[in-house]
Amino acid sequence: MTSSTHPRRPAPHIADRHDVIRVHGARENNLRDVAVEIPKRRLTVFTGVSGSGKSSLVFDTIAAESQRMINETYSAFVQGFMPTLPRPEADVLDGLTTAIVVDQRRMGTDPRSTVGTATDANAMLRILFSRLGTPHIGPPGAYAFNVPSVRAGGAITVERGAGKTVNATYSRTGGMCPRCEGRGTVSDIDLTQLYDDSKSLADGAFTIPGWKSDSFWTVRVYAGSGFLDPNKPIRDYTEEEMHDFLHREPTKVKVEGVNLTYEGLLPKIRKSFLSKDKEALQPHIRAFVERAVTFTTCPECDGTRLAGPARSSKIEGISIADACAMEIRDLADWVRGLDRPTVAPLLTALRHTLDSFVEIGLGYLALDRPTGTLSGGEAQRVKLVRHLGSSLTDVTYVFDEPTTGLHPHDIRRMNDLLLRLRDKGNTVLVVEHKPEVIEIADHVVDLGPGAGTAGGTVCFEGTVEGLRTSGTVTGRHLDDRAALKETVRTPAGALKIRGASRHNLRDVDVDIPLGVLVVVTGVAGSGKSSLVHGSIPAEEGVVRVDQTPIRGSRRSNPATYTGLLDPVRKAFAKAAGVKPALFSANSEGACPGCGGAGVVHVELGMMAGTDTTCEECEGRRFQERVLEYRLGGKDISQVLAMPVTEARDFFGSGEARTPAASKILDRLTDVGLGYLTLGQPLTTLSGGERQRLKLATRMADKGGVLILDEPTAGLHLADVRHLLGLLDRLVDSGTSVIVVEHHQAVMAHADWIIDLGPGAGHDGGRIVFEGTPADLVAARSTRTGEHLAAYVGG
Repeated sequence: MTSSTHPRRPAPHIADRHDVIRVHGARENNLRDVAVEIPKRRLTVFTGVSGSGKSSLVFDTIAAESQRMINETYSAFVQGFMPTLPRPEADVLDGLTTAIVVDQRRMGTDPRSTVGTATDANAMLRILFSRLGTPHIGPPGAYAFNVPSVRAGGAITVERGAGKTVNATYSRTGGMCPRCEGRGTVSDIDLTQLYDDSKSLADGAFTIPGWKSDSFWTVRVYAGSGFLDPNKPIRDYTEEEMHDFLHREPTKVKVEGVNLTYEGLLPKIRKSFLSKDKEALQPHIRAFVERAVTFTTCPECDGTRLAGPARSSKIEGISIADACAMEIRDLADWVRGLDRPTVAPLLTALRHTLDSFVEIGLGYLALDRPTGTLSGGEAQRVKLVRHLGSSLTDVTYVFDEPTTGLHPHDIRRMNDLLLRLRDKGNTVLVVEHKPEVIEIADHVVDLGPGAGTAGGTVCFEGTVEGLRTSGTVTGRHLDDRAALKETVRTPAGALKIRGASRHNLRDVDVDIPLGVLVVVTGVAGSGKSSLVHGSIPAEEGVVRVDQTPIRGSRRSNPATYTGLLDPVRKAFAKAAGVKPALFSANSEGACPGCGGAGVVHVELGMMAGTDTTCEECEGRRFQERVLEYRLGGKDISQVLAMPVTEARDFFGSGEARTPAASKILDRLTDVGLGYLTLGQPLTTLSGGERQRLKLATRMADKGGVLILDEPTAGLHLADVRHLLGLLDRLVDSGTSVIVVEHHQAVMAHADWIIDLGPGAGHDGGRIVFEGTPADLVAARSTRTGEHLAAYVGG
C-alpha cells in the first residue's frame, strides 16, 4: 500500500517549533552517542535493520527514563516497594512526557485472565448485569468469575437442563464456580503415571520424579503412617486403604519419632506440582506433569467459570456467560440494541469499547478468550483498546511493530488509529518495518547502518520523502516489490486434510502440496492457524517452528539453545588443558556470587522482581580464574559478548578455528540473527527472533514438512529478500515448507497459495482460493488477491 492509496493526514499545528523530546549522547546497548530531537504531538517512526538500536533508543532510553521519573514522584515509602530503575545512559533527556508502552509481550497466562478482564469490557458488563439482570442476584462481584462465592442470601431457581430446576442459594459476593475456581477447566490425574500398582511402597511403587523410597521423606511418611501396609502391592489395597492413600485429609502422624503431616496422594500432587507455573518447573518435572495431568471442561459450569446464580441471571434471554462467549462484533450489535435509559452512559461506554475491538481488527475474538492464547500482535492490539477511549492528552505512546500479525487489509485501520492518537494531542513513537506504516509518518528516524556493533548511529532524520532519497538501507528498500515467479515448482504429493472443524473452520477439505513452498493467507482470525497448527497431524517428519516462548531460564541464550556452547567449551578446554565444564556458567566455572547468572535477582513480593549486576563478577558470569584462560586472545565471557557475525569470523580461522561452531554460526546468520550476541538471554528475544532461532536449529534437517508462522515478523525490508532465498534453499534441499504469512513478498514468491476467509471469526473458516500467486492476482476474487495485485503492480 503506497501513500497514493492512503493519503497523508496533515499533522496538527504546533505553535512552538522547538517543542521536542531531546536526546543527546545516548549510549544504551549499542547506541553510539546518539543525538535526536523528536517533535512532540507528531507520529515518528523509527526504522533500521534488526539490531540497529531502535528499541535501545525508544524503549530503553526514552520510555525507560519517563517511567523512572514517574516512579520518583511517589513517596519514599512507596518507592521502597518498587524496583529501582537506573537512569539510562545519556547526557541529555529533555522534554519527556508520560510514556505508555504498548508492546508485544505476551499477556498473563493465568486461566482467569481473559480478553474481557484485561480491558474494561468485563467490568462494564458486570455492572450492566447487576443493574438489569433478572433475577437480580447481587452487586457486580456476583457476576465475576475471579471473585470467590460465599453461599449466603436468598433462594433462587436454577435451570439444570431438560426442563429440570433446583433451588439454590445465591452469592452476595463473587460469581466464581466453586468446582473449577473460575478456571473453566478441571484437572484429571492419570494414576498410572504416579505409581506402579503391582509394587508395594517398600519396593519403590512411586514413579513420580524425585520420589525415591529410600531417601525421600514424603515416601517415608506414606510407608510409616500406619494407614497403609508398606509391603502390600497397591493393587491389593482395601477400599479404605485406597481412600486413605489417595484422598485422606491432612492428618498428624508420628513417623520415625518425628511429628509430621500425612495427606492423600492426589491433594499432595496438586499442591506440589499443579499450584506452580508449569513453565517455571524443571524440564523433567514439567514433562511428568504433561504426562500425568489432563484438563477437561468443568462439568459444573460448562467452562463458563461462573457459578449457577450468575449464569441464571439474564438480560433479554442472554446471560453474562453467553455475552462473553459471543464474538465481540456480535456482542457489540447486541449491546447496541439495548435501549435502557437508566444505564444509558454505561451502554455508551461499553459500546465504544466493543466498537474499538472491531475497529482494530479484533472483532472475531470473544471476551472469554484466555489472554495466554493470544499472539503477540493480538496482545498488543488488546492493550491498545484500553487507550483508545482515554481522555489523556500530551502522552507519549510507544508501539513495537503494531502491524505484526495483521493482513494488509487491516493495516490501514491500524494506521488510522495511530493517527487518531496523534490528533488527540499525543506524541506517537512507532518502531516498525512495514512500508505502509512508514508512509504515514510525520517524522522518520533511521538507525544503522548495520546491526549490533555495526549499528547504533542515526543514518537519517526527516520526512518520508527525504528517507527515499537518503541512500540508507531503509531508503533504498522502501519501495521494494517482489515479483511473481515466472515458473513454479511441481508438487510431489500432498498432505490431505479432511473435515477440519477446529475453532471456526467449517469442515474444510484441502490438499496441501508437498515438495513446494506453500503460503497460507487470510485476514487475522480467518482460520489460518487453526488449519495449519490445529489440523495437520503431529506425525513423524512434521516440524513446527513458531514464535512461542522458548522454555528455559534467564541463563538460556543462543549459545546454549543451539548447542554452540559445546564446541566452544571444548575448544577453550583443549587450548588451556583443563576440563570443558570449567567454561560453563551453569557448572564448575560459575561465579559463586550470582551462580553464573551475571545478575542477582531480588524478589519484591507482589511487585515485579528486579535484577542487579553481580558485583563479584561484574556481570561476566564466570570465576576470575576461568577468565585467565584465553582462546585467540579472548576469554570465554568476551566470546559470549560477541555478535554472531563477529563470532563467525573469530571461529572461522586462526587459532580459534572451530568448524563445528562455524556451522552453527552460519545457520544463525542465514536466518537473519547475525546481530544477536551469543550470551543474550532468550527472555529478551522477540517472537520473530525466537522463531528464527528455532529455525536455525532445524536447518540441518533435510526432508519432511516444515511449518513456519509469520517468519517475516521483525524483519527489515532488506532482510525479507534474504529470507526468501533461505526458504528456496530449504525447498530445493527436499523440505516441504508451509508458511502462514501476511507479507506480500512471501505470497508473491510462493509456488502455491491457500487463502482462507472471506472474513474473520464466523465470517471465515472457508477456503476462498487455492492456486498459484499469478492465478490469485488474475482473479482478484479475495481481499488477499486485491492487495497482492496492488503490490506486484506497484
